[in-house]
Amino acid sequence: MHMDLVAALDIGGTKIAGALVDDRGRILARAQQPTPAQEDGETVMGAVDAVLAELTVSELWPRTRAVGIGSAGPVDRSAGTVSPVNVPGWRDFPLVSRVREIAGGLPVELVGDGVAMTAAEHWQGAARGHDNALCMVVSTGVGGGLILGGQLHPGPTGNAGHIGHISVDLDGDPCPCGARGCVERIASGPNIARRALADGWRPGADGDASAAAVARAAHAGDPVAVASFERAAQALAAGIAATATLVEIDIAVIGGGVAKSGDVLFVPLRRALRDYATLSFVQRLTVAPASTGTDAGLVGAAAAALRSDSARGEVQRQAV
Repeated sequence: MHMDLVAALDIGGTKIAGALVDDRGRILARAQQPTPAQEDGETVMGAVDAVLAELTVSELWPRTRAVGIGSAGPVDRSAGTVSPVNVPGWRDFPLVSRVREIAGGLPVELVGDGVAMTAAEHWQGAARGHDNALCMVVSTGVGGGLILGGQLHPGPTGNAGHIGHISVDLDGDPCPCGARGCVERIASGPNIARRALADGWRPGADGDASAAAVARAAHAGDPVAVASFERAAQALAAGIAATATLVEIDIAVIGGGVAKSGDVLFVPLRRALRDYATLSFVQRLTVAPASTGTDAGLVGAAAAALRSDSARGEVQRQAV
């Protein structure tokens, strides 16, 4: 039997990836282009066109019934537009209508990249089997998404669960979003490195001053590096606990480059979570690393399309 497929797009500041995905989450065809992030909007759209062109000439394309897009944000699911911070040529860019035109009128579902990662982790990763979950990407920024009542909850604009911009320090540093003391301003990779450098940590002979280098120093016992990760863990714990208290999640899944730091992040995070998640209904909250890997954006965009109202009846629903 020939199962229906969905097309998936994962749009970021570095690359635009595309795939044809079946209802088990298997990637059957791929395409990719670098993102011309500093070019004008039509040039960026040209890269999307090129990725879709590769997919539409595949012999599998006639089985495609919907398109899912996970994009760097902000996105506006209700308007079908995207305004990625790291792609200045796209501001309120009508991505959904442009993709729908190229895809021959197929239903198109747009979500933020954190929501896409959440869909992937709930479908095939560490949040599988959990009806109420927060999934997070901790990397250059901090994003996230929610599973509530067993369903992906993107919210009206596709940004629900964006934990990176919960304020956890009322007198903290100004955040580029316009607020102050946001989780992202403390726990993102660049801000972990910034704090370590400000407190006296110095990179090694290779000059690497990234969060990954701070993580290596923390693993080796450098107290300043350890303290920077502990501060990040505390901010994450405060944001996770606030979310759990609000909507009663029972697991927080953390992916992204910073999560690859391992115990220097997760040990203080779990310790801090005990200090913040104190009410009886959140005390059993667990934290786990993400497990869907580098294809999370594509698999999650496909999952979002499979679960969307517009695609129901168009595609098989085994993934729901």
